[in-house]
Amino acid sequence: MKRRCEGKVALVTGASRGAGRGIAVELGAAGATVVVTGRSTRTDTPEVYGDIMQRSALDSVPGTIEDTAEAVDEAGGRGIAHRCDHTRDEEVRALVDRVLREHGRVDLLVNNAWGGHEVFDAVFDAPFWERDIDEWGAMMDRGVRNHWLASRAVAPAMVEAGTGLIVATTFWDRDRVLKGNLMYDLAKAAINRLAIATAAELGEHGVTSLALSPGWMRTEWILAGHETDEAHWTEKPELARTESPRYLGRAVAALLADPDVFDKTGSVLRVGDLAAEYGFTDIDGRRVPPFELG
Repeated sequence: MKRRCEGKVALVTGASRGAGRGIAVELGAAGATVVVTGRSTRTDTPEVYGDIMQRSALDSVPGTIEDTAEAVDEAGGRGIAHRCDHTRDEEVRALVDRVLREHGRVDLLVNNAWGGHEVFDAVFDAPFWERDIDEWGAMMDRGVRNHWLASRAVAPAMVEAGTGLIVATTFWDRDRVLKGNLMYDLAKAAINRLAIATAAELGEHGVTSLALSPGWMRTEWILAGHETDEAHWTEKPELARTESPRYLGRAVAALLADPDVFDKTGSVLRVGDLAAEYGFTDIDGRRVPPFELG
């Protein structure tokens, strides 16, 4: 995979931490120029993560776009940090205009900006009539809508170029329902449908759109919640099924490097399946199988 994405320009939204950071770093390792976006900067962190920070016993929000851009550089790519609130159409359009002006194109858009952590309450199994109504705004208005705004801003340039790849990070287990967390399930299903529907319209222009589902990732939030870190997570048996965010990143890099990626347009894919197809492993050398609901 090394340097197979050299010369490519990627835009990764919501890349301060977690999945977005893992994707950005692995794209950098594959030689890409990666525009890293999000709201968290070294001088300004959004005050929307109070509950999850308290439950994770964190004093500050982990990660910034500058941190990720530097990690991209260290991995061998070129990282560029641009602050963007992906809930604001005018900021998204300004961001895409800037990237096109400075780099001439966008080869890859990764839709990853997600508002779900803003309402995290550590309740994973409750009937829908007991769930907080605020979950709708966080996961639909500041989740699904974010994907739509970025896709519609990037699509005209990709259509004009006759090529491009849009990847949406999602959750999917062969359409099985995530019982007990209706709004999360509904939002991810909507993201999947968005990827499939946009593929139907972009396909005649040679542009690929798909959704990609990782398993249970060891994000900064997960590690903090289990009172551990990436160096010691194996000491926590309950994390045995987890994978690093960079496993997802390696899947995205493999897709970007694949000259036949258009064959996958309109699909919802699982990282574990792509690991077997493309022959990559997680950072610890394991080939983690696709995540399945118990």
